[in-house]
Amino acid sequence: MWELSLDQAMQMETELSGEPAELLPPDQIDLRRTAFLLDVDGTLLEIAATPNDVVVPPALRGTLEQLMERSEGAVALVSGRTIETLDRLFRPLRLPAIGQHGAEMRFSGNGPQRQSPASLDRVLRSQIHLLAKIDRRILVEDRSHSMSVHYRLAPQHETILKNKVAKIVAAETHPDSVEVMFGKAVIDIKPRIFSKGSAVREVMASTPFAGRRLVFIGDDTTDESVFAILPELNGIGFAVGSAVRGTHGTITSPAHVRSWLARIATGARP
Repeated sequence: MWELSLDQAMQMETELSGEPAELLPPDQIDLRRTAFLLDVDGTLLEIAATPNDVVVPPALRGTLEQLMERSEGAVALVSGRTIETLDRLFRPLRLPAIGQHGAEMRFSGNGPQRQSPASLDRVLRSQIHLLAKIDRRILVEDRSHSMSVHYRLAPQHETILKNKVAKIVAAETHPDSVEVMFGKAVIDIKPRIFSKGSAVREVMASTPFAGRRLVFIGDDTTDESVFAILPELNGIGFAVGSAVRGTHGTITSPAHVRSWLARIATGARP
């Protein structure tokens, strides 16, 4: 298994740019002892104008399938999307997955899906839905356990949307139980009781992930809860596009992520 020397770690902290292949040579990664947990939008896939407009390159499906085979199943998607949506996007692949920012978990592609009992209050959800009336280009996604307000097509409303969401949450009976996360032209709202980080901790305690070195790649504030627990999991993290606290380096784009994973899938030790 690959190990980082002190010099390598320091270099990764200071050289926060470039293709990750420069930081972790694919042929030095032992897939039998490494687990890959990967954010989707903005990490594996380019962010699109709307969530339904994303494109999954066919080559990426092949890469993930090969990584799954060579790592004996230790590859998982980590997303704010539902697992059902992830299955539809990556069909015919069914991967281990974390959905709705940690509300949903599936430890194997063919295994059962676990779901948190926590959900958003009905009144809060109805008020969030009303934000779409500000501009028809604002899209509100309601998944019961979490919600997203997308304003990529109407960026001029960013400030008013953030203020309105903050007021809606503050009016809750237990406002501290609700978490608001500001991503890339999106506002995510969910119960604070679960997170991507708490779900990753559970996945990494399950077979075949347990005992492996975690590699996590994400791209924005919704992934910070995972980056924060990397030390306790002996993990290493990369951010896509810009530096994020708790990461070891920054990858230029989703295309670079896909290229690096493809090189690992074909060139790492079996």
